Amino acid sequence: MSHKRLLLKLKAHGIEGKLYYWIAEWLSNRTQRVCIRGVMTAWLAVLSGVPQGSVLGPVLFLVYINDLDHGITNWILKFADDTTLFSRINDSVDVAKLQDDLHKLLIWAEEWQMLFNVSKCSVMHIGNSTLQREYYMNNQKLEVVCQEKDLVVLITNDLKVSKQCQQAYNKASRILELINRTIKYRHPDILLRLYKSLVRPHLEYSISAWCPHYSKDKKLIERIQRRFTKMIPSVRNLPYETRLKKLGLWSLEHRRVRADLIEVYKIIHKESFDRLLQSV
Repeated sequence: MSHKRLLLKLKAHGIEGKLYYWIAEWLSNRTQRVCIRGVMTAWLAVLSGVPQGSVLGPVLFLVYINDLDHGITNWILKFADDTTLFSRINDSVDVAKLQDDLHKLLIWAEEWQMLFNVSKCSVMHIGNSTLQREYYMNNQKLEVVCQEKDLVVLITNDLKVSKQCQQAYNKASRILELINRTIKYRHPDILLRLYKSLVRPHLEYSISAWCPHYSKDKKLIERIQRRFTKMIPSVRNLPYETRLKKLGLWSLEHRRVRADLIEVYKIIHKESFDRLLQSV
C-alpha cells in the first residue's frame, strides 16, 4: 500500500488539515530491519504498508481498498485483504461478465500498486447445474478447488458442513485434551471457565453460517461437551442431561437454536444490517 497514494485517497475522502498532516507524519520516516540469530541487516526506509498491530492501520487499509469494487457488475465481498467475487453462471454471457470483472480487479491492482497473488486465487463451482468454465488472471488459469476457507469457515462446493464440523471438532478436541492433561485441580468453576473460554468458541464460531443438520454431525459436535462434563468428578457418573443441569449448561444443539433465533430477530429488525453499515 503506497503511502503517497493512500494520502491521495484520504484527501479525496475529505480528510484535511491537522488530521491529514498527523497521519502523513505518522506514516513518514519509518524504517525497519531484520534480525536472524543476532545478526542485523541495515536499516531500510518503509515506503508502503501500515504498521501491524496498530488501531489506525486496518482503518487506513479499508480506506485504500474502498473503491476496489468500482465498475464491478457481479457481487463482491471484501473483508480486510480477502476478496470474494461471485455470480450465478447460466450461459457464456455470465462467464464473460465474470471474467471481465476479474480483469477490472487487475486493472485496479496495477493502478494502485497492490497486486494480487494469483497463485492464491482460486475458483469454486457450486451446484451441479453451474456452467463450469476456466477463468484467468494475468493470463494465468485459476485453480479449481472443491473447498476453501473463508474467515476460518470451510466452504465446500456441495455446501455441506460435515468437513467444517470435523474441523471444529478437531480444534476443540485438542484444547480439551490439553486441559485434561495439565489441569489437576478439577473444581467445576475452574473447568467451566476454561471450557467456555477456550473450547466452546471453536464449536460456535460463526455457527449460524454452518449449523449442522445431519445427526452424525450434531453428535460429533456434542461429543466434545459430553467429554468435558465427564472430566468433572462430582458429576462424572450421572446421565448427560443431568450433568448439564448440575453444571448450568445447555446442550450445544439448544445453543445453536438460540443463536439462530437471535440472528433471525436481528435480521427482522434490521439490526445486523445497521451494524454492518456502521462498520463500513
